Amino acid sequence: MWATQRFAAAVDAAHPDTAPPLVALYQTTANVLSVKTTWGFAMSRASSTNPEVASLHSTVRDTCERLFRRACEAGVLRPDVDIPWTRRVYYALIHEAAQNRDDKDTDALATLVVDTLLRGAGTPHPERL
Repeated sequence: MWATQRFAAAVDAAHPDTAPPLVALYQTTANVLSVKTTWGFAMSRASSTNPEVASLHSTVRDTCERLFRRACEAGVLRPDVDIPWTRRVYYALIHEAAQNRDDKDTDALATLVVDTLLRGAGTPHPERL
């Protein structure tokens, strides 16, 4: 439970509802990666059947989706992006970054996650844009 509380506090500390969306996205990513790389084992043991844990995860999910809506409005994300799908992809990127650090520090991992989320891995083709 305490690891989940640290996770939720890390999200709140990034001011996702008030900081500029790109700043909030980066800071949320860095904060969450810091918790996941430090307390990952404890977080993996937090039971989603525990009502408090489930409530915190729901709150974080809602906060993330609000941040992504703000990012759409600010032009950081495309206005037509599927927010629930993008949130799940974002979570997967964070999980992979935390599991496969390759000696990168938290800031480098956060930059990699945000860059991958915003730009993907493909090359831009004007005819597809």
